[in-house]
Amino acid sequence: MARGLPNAASLASFCRKLNRLKPLEESTMDTSLRRCLSLLDLTLLGVGGMVGSGLYVLTGTVAKEMAGPAVLVSFAVAAVASLLAALCYAEFGARVPRTGSAYLFTYVSMGELWAFLIGWNVLLEYLIGGAAVARAWSSYLDAIFSHQIRNFTETNLGVWEVPLLARYPDFLAAGVLLLASAFVSCGARVSSWLNHTFSAISLAVILFIIILGFILARPHNWSTEEGSFAPFGFSGIMAGTATCFYAFVGFDVIAASSEEARNPQRAVPMAIAISLGLAAGAYILVSTVLTLMVPWHSLDPDSALADAFFRRGYSWAGIIVAVGSICAMNTVLLSNLFSLPRIVYAMASDGLFFQVFARVHPRTQVPMVGILVFGVLMALLALLLDLEALVQFLSIGTLLAYTFVATSIIVLRFQKTSPPSSPGPSSPGPLTKEHSSFSDHLQLVSNMQASNPEPGQLRPALKPYLGFLGGCCSGASVTWTIGVLVASAIILGCVLVFGDSSLHLPHWAYILLLLLSGGTFLLSLLILGAHQQQHRQDTFQIPLVPLTPALSILLNVCLMLKLSYLTWLRFCIWLLVGLAVYFGYGIWHSKENLREPLGLTATRYVVFPNGSLEGIVQVVQPSGQVPAPEPNCLEQPATP
Repeated sequence: MARGLPNAASLASFCRKLNRLKPLEESTMDTSLRRCLSLLDLTLLGVGGMVGSGLYVLTGTVAKEMAGPAVLVSFAVAAVASLLAALCYAEFGARVPRTGSAYLFTYVSMGELWAFLIGWNVLLEYLIGGAAVARAWSSYLDAIFSHQIRNFTETNLGVWEVPLLARYPDFLAAGVLLLASAFVSCGARVSSWLNHTFSAISLAVILFIIILGFILARPHNWSTEEGSFAPFGFSGIMAGTATCFYAFVGFDVIAASSEEARNPQRAVPMAIAISLGLAAGAYILVSTVLTLMVPWHSLDPDSALADAFFRRGYSWAGIIVAVGSICAMNTVLLSNLFSLPRIVYAMASDGLFFQVFARVHPRTQVPMVGILVFGVLMALLALLLDLEALVQFLSIGTLLAYTFVATSIIVLRFQKTSPPSSPGPSSPGPLTKEHSSFSDHLQLVSNMQASNPEPGQLRPALKPYLGFLGGCCSGASVTWTIGVLVASAIILGCVLVFGDSSLHLPHWAYILLLLLSGGTFLLSLLILGAHQQQHRQDTFQIPLVPLTPALSILLNVCLMLKLSYLTWLRFCIWLLVGLAVYFGYGIWHSKENLREPLGLTATRYVVFPNGSLEGIVQVVQPSGQVPAPEPNCLEQPATP
């Protein structure tokens, strides 16, 4: 028994390392980056991240192969689903105005290991996403010139027949990525100005498409003679929704750049809402005019909009659409290259990734090394790889990040507020009148907290009915309920996605499993709703918590379960590589690990009824944190 105690203590210490949190109090407005982005800058960054190749390619593909003219319904439902995730990002971006997006949000609420894995997946998402858009940009430009670029490359270099490699090296895609990296490295203002220019041209072309499209509209194309409005039925609309959902994934660039926003508490939520609204309106209106201009079954999936104008005899309009598509794809490239180095910078600043990526250029105030290194990596991917086989890989990383951000919202909303800090110096020093007045203040705060329950405690009105929950340790019932909520969402998602036939269950067993998982999901929401939440007036908070983030979790789980097993296999391999990086480097160089003191003590001052204070020396716990003070206690750190 005695021999097992050190091992158990070591295991407990190791588990604490994996689950240590980044202190939320450190997320202040102080930063080594330049706060120069306005509300307009952030909004156009979000629009540029969402309105890209999807508008010019995805609309035609979904309309012809999945939903028909009902593609506009698919985009509307996908926009509502994306709004659930966007609201979670908006609250975090306003509350934690630091770069890092989903990585940082997970770090301050769920733990270090989970944060690293989310950041690791976001890195791959941006790498593959930027390379895929660059190849789409190259292919679109090549199509304008009748595929002369492709024919020239294949004639001189031949065709590659190697798995996972492209048919030929795409030098144009690699070149545009290197050029974009050079512009982004010049600073946030330069890349923002460039994004403004391309976004303005793209939005002007979209407005042109909508106006001319409605002029050329033929309502007959939605009639039953052409296959009706929803030829594939409800299942086709939902299949289109699952595809259209990924058209809105670019809004997280706003949260990723919140550390460079002038007024993040106000600008980040507004920019996310405005950019998502603009993107949703653009997708719905463009898909409407597209299916009204030409019959949906005759669309060209590769270049539907330009081809529609060519077929109606407006070849000059087709050229304008092609120019708009190139500008829109440029904004997506800039969005990826803008966000990726900042995620790496956030991880490196926390010590979880190599420190060279935490360096900020003194003149441009951007993470120059991260921009150049990952810009070159993205260019190599676009040059050599067949990204068609890897694009679906993007979806699982994005959806996992959305799930963790939604869960983090629930965790933080029911988390206790920090105790008041001492206004005095770090050393104990002599007791003065200030200490006595401060102790009186603590007594008043303690009395107020006794009447107003802290977040995570049962609401007073429900204690007579749910008193058994109050018997748990403080916050334990909330923690267990959140775990049950996520588990029931996964089971319910499996039941809804796979159905009784795929699960090989009798019909009665399927219905029973559906009722049990759905009932547990709803019961978890009710129990969480019975507990006190944080209510803050200084920052944006999403409504209907925990319902809104819980619906986002359920939707993300359902969409992840629709991905192929090969995608899950690649995802697991990538996670194993990430775990090797974390346990080989991150866990030892983490700033939270270096901050853990060894053998430090703290002095706790206890306020007695007569108003006197007496110091009690207390040993700091192995996690590096002093136990939380009891009511009427004031802690001051002492020297070792």
